[in-house]
Amino acid sequence: MSNFESFILSYLANALWQAPLLYVAGWAAARGLRKLGAQAEHRVWVGVLLLQTILPACAAIPWEALRALSFWMISSPSDGAPHVSVVMGPGTAWSGLQIPTWLLASIAIAYLAITAWFAARFAWRLGKIHTLRRRASKVSLTGDAAQFWSQCSETFGIADACLAASSQIFGPVTIGIMHKLILLPARMVSAVPEAEMQAAIAHEFAHMRRNDFLKNLIYELLALPVAFHPAFWLTRERVMESREMVCDTMAAQFGERHQYARSLLRLASLLVEGMSTRTPHAIGIFDATTFERRVMRLKEVQGFVSARRKLLVTAACALVGLGICASALALSVHVDALAAGDDKSTSQPNGPVTVSPDKMAAQILSKTNPVYPVDAKRARIQGTVKLEAVISKTGEVDQLKVASGPSALQQSALDAVRKWTYKPFLVNGEPVEVKTTINVTYSLQK
Repeated sequence: MSNFESFILSYLANALWQAPLLYVAGWAAARGLRKLGAQAEHRVWVGVLLLQTILPACAAIPWEALRALSFWMISSPSDGAPHVSVVMGPGTAWSGLQIPTWLLASIAIAYLAITAWFAARFAWRLGKIHTLRRRASKVSLTGDAAQFWSQCSETFGIADACLAASSQIFGPVTIGIMHKLILLPARMVSAVPEAEMQAAIAHEFAHMRRNDFLKNLIYELLALPVAFHPAFWLTRERVMESREMVCDTMAAQFGERHQYARSLLRLASLLVEGMSTRTPHAIGIFDATTFERRVMRLKEVQGFVSARRKLLVTAACALVGLGICASALALSVHVDALAAGDDKSTSQPNGPVTVSPDKMAAQILSKTNPVYPVDAKRARIQGTVKLEAVISKTGEVDQLKVASGPSALQQSALDAVRKWTYKPFLVNGEPVEVKTTINVTYSLQK
């Protein structure tokens, strides 16, 4: 199994259980932050969405190379005394689960194919947005509508936005990164009352002010590796719902909140009853169809929340989130070649299996600390003693010899490591002899 295949399978295995865990944690945090406003909820769900993509990758990366840099300290150097460090990575402790290589390869191929399909759909939708923009007809506003457009443009700081109509959409949407465009359904331009038109325009200006079109593209692109997961679909729904509530709050500043809520409901009944409302990748007032909750939030009396309470609630949610992430990383699964049973060394029943120091480090049950030889200390001799060891099927050090290192330090390293014991190393469920290396570093640095 290649390292790439191992990473893909590890990512998939971790995403399967970490995505639901993060969704539940996000739901609890959003509930706790609800009184702080829609913006706080939205930030929580965006964080959950990003973690659902990033955390499985962090858990799948083998960090042995970095972990090997942190030495196991036999005696603390903080008091100025010489110290000895044994350099071995943490490895993977559990090697009992054996899965056929062909099955793992099939799972990896299927996962990559599904991810490629989501990526192709992402690109196709971008093409549809381009076509939608090209075929739209420019709309010129007059009278009160033109005056309200200017007011929104000044309030939100969007000076270069354009307005157009399209027969291919069923609700107002916003597209564009550098050149922002509000698209209205063709029948809306002349058939919708002025109050509802103003509510739609104000809402779409709020989307443009927040750069939601660009943000949505980034979220969708980053989330492609976990786009297959139902927990991610639920998270994406919460992101859209909270985003619409944030824009509702921003748009309602142009009038009375209850009036905006009534306009929102009337606009929904006029335009999108019984129709599909979403345009891929476009951002619109009807992206989230949970109108009841949105209207209830608009009608809620906004109570005062003290700065101290905001800080306490935010800190509590942050601590819970850090705990969830730390637990997810600690319980992460790593699929490697040896666990899959396709390491070439495992097919040699007549000799010991060669295993890296990283993996064997996690098998250690007990070890004796090397003692810095007094004569070597006086002579200021330091360096690394590299030992080659054969670990028996029962976990004892069966054979041990010096591969390299200062002669004055070799016997100390041999005496200590000979007393170490390991858990039996399993291949295909059976204990085997293991050949590995151990580096014992002697340093006089304070």
